[in-house]
Amino acid sequence: MKATGPETKEKVLLHLCCAPDGTVPWPDLLAEGYAVEGFFYGNNIHPEEEFRRRLDAARILASSLGCPLHVLSYDPQSWIETTRGLAREPEGGARCLLCFRLQLEAAGDLAGSLGFSLLATTLTISPHKDVTAVNAVGREVAARRGLVWLDRIWRKGGGFVRSVAESRRLALYRQKYCGCLYSLRGDEDREKKP
Repeated sequence: MKATGPETKEKVLLHLCCAPDGTVPWPDLLAEGYAVEGFFYGNNIHPEEEFRRRLDAARILASSLGCPLHVLSYDPQSWIETTRGLAREPEGGARCLLCFRLQLEAAGDLAGSLGFSLLATTLTISPHKDVTAVNAVGREVAARRGLVWLDRIWRKGGGFVRSVAESRRLALYRQKYCGCLYSLRGDEDREKKP
């Protein structure tokens, strides 16, 4: 599934929350002519086995596109310490906003250090994410580093449905919860309800 496009313009670091969510944004950016490299952040993912499964899927996607994938060393304890006190926050609340910020700050730091000019995320493909909040954080993070934020809402125009179909076509692992310990517990609670 190598995506091709016109001559590359600028370098984009694409923050990848998971491989399935990258199946539309990554090829689309390549088709637009950007040189795109992925960045996988997983400190929020629990347990470690889940992190490994998602990372493996991200590597498969990157390889299928012929693109590099940068991976932040797995350090879930730092995420737990940073989000301490927010365990009871509802899904989509203050804890999630902080998590978006942590992920995009890490992506922004890497983009700046590697000489990228553009920063983007796959988070806005999910129908469960507050895309206004994600893009606001992204713009702020990018601006503080002299980067340009690619303000995209990937779920528009059937993007999420396309991502589901494409991840199935590539046989990518599709997770059942956002990633953190608290969203896992929430998913388990929902399964227990009649």
